[in-house]
Amino acid sequence: MELTRPTQLRNHLRGFLIYAAGDTAAALLLHQFSWLRLLGMALVGGILYSTEVPAYFRWLDRQQPAAEATTRVKRWQRAALSLLYFNPLWIARHYAFLGLFGGAAEPLSLALLPVAGRSFLLNAPVSLAANYYIQNRVTAQRRFMVSALFSGVMAVSYALAAVWL
Repeated sequence: MELTRPTQLRNHLRGFLIYAAGDTAAALLLHQFSWLRLLGMALVGGILYSTEVPAYFRWLDRQQPAAEATTRVKRWQRAALSLLYFNPLWIARHYAFLGLFGGAAEPLSLALLPVAGRSFLLNAPVSLAANYYIQNRVTAQRRFMVSALFSGVMAVSYALAAVWL
């Protein structure tokens, strides 16, 4: 399923707003709010994430269409493939963006990898359940928005984990 221009525009706008809101909530909780971070994460969500996440979901639909995921095993496979996309390297990249826009002295460091790995493992059960729902119950047109909302919630979790872990 190719995205129409209005759908792409909606995804960009939703990514801009949802990712910015999730990260802003995390930054406020950690007393790390900055306008640069807000704008940077809004741009990452509205340009990068809103482009690559729907593209991955379209690839996933081509590999294993939701309509054909009639068995429990196939539905869990769709969820697992989605979870694998949001892997420790994806999380480390997200942390690097947080550091870059949050003014960290070394936003790109290999030290992000163990933290991202622990974050991934700690959040895997919740993420797998959420991805099961997103991939098997949400329509293709709304999948990015629901995933972005979940990611906004997880942004709070990842931001807190970066400090706690």
